[in-house]
Amino acid sequence: MANIAFIGLGNMGGPMAANLVQKNHNVFGFDLSDHALKALVSAGGKAAGSALEAAKEADVIISMLPSGKHVSELYSEEFIGCLKPNTLIIDSSTIDAVTARSVATIAASKGCKMIDAPVSGGTGGAKAGTLTFIVGGKQEDFEKARPILKCMGQNIFYAGQSGAGQVAKICNNMLLAIHMIGTSEAINLGIRHGLDPKVLSEIMQKSSGKNWSLEVYNPYPGVMENSPASREYSGGFAVDLMAKDLGLAAEAGLETKTSTPLGNTALNLYRMWSEAGNGKIDFSSIIQFLNGELKVNN
Repeated sequence: MANIAFIGLGNMGGPMAANLVQKNHNVFGFDLSDHALKALVSAGGKAAGSALEAAKEADVIISMLPSGKHVSELYSEEFIGCLKPNTLIIDSSTIDAVTARSVATIAASKGCKMIDAPVSGGTGGAKAGTLTFIVGGKQEDFEKARPILKCMGQNIFYAGQSGAGQVAKICNNMLLAIHMIGTSEAINLGIRHGLDPKVLSEIMQKSSGKNWSLEVYNPYPGVMENSPASREYSGGFAVDLMAKDLGLAAEAGLETKTSTPLGNTALNLYRMWSEAGNGKIDFSSIIQFLNGELKVNN
């Protein structure tokens, strides 16, 4: 049993913290949302009045924040300087590798250990405890974190040194965006020619077009009962978050002069869909944009 501080209790962080409680850890959480704090308390955790209050006596700190800016603001020298020596910090936010390395350096200078451990698996995986963790940092810190990560996920990968987890995550999400767009284009084309989207999806699942978007996250309403598409694209992984991750991938490509034409095209499409007022709905809704359903949500 460990004393764990969990900072950021949103759609992903909330269920992750609840799973830690279920595994008999003492979880002290902080979030700007009162609703999120109440949900943690209902799950058996404890609410803190600030991030520092949650973290100052913790053995392990886990953060799930929106951007690199928020991660940098949280893990300042002043904040980390108030932690217990050898505190293990696990940042599961999806951010740029440069920021991940920077905060890890600050942590090390203050006698703490830090890994970047972004996740894949969406809100469903967060609730079920089946997330994939992609970790960057020192091998020994990864091994120390593994039992904690296993309370929240099924697949735990060590990608390399600090920042490697972030690089691997944005590569994965760039590919995810690309095959979601390709799947959406193919389904739209079939429908325009009179095919049943469910039948077409089944055919492609058993053929060379098989991919995760078809198998797990079909973008067409009614094809999969539990997909966001069948819930009017509510929940899931927001368009704005996908656009953010694609932006990180584009930046990483520029840093290393790596050509990412499909990734850049996906970024432009998701940004346009977001700017049309659809930033908060699930990213599989891109099928509507590709089908000419350019609507504005208020």
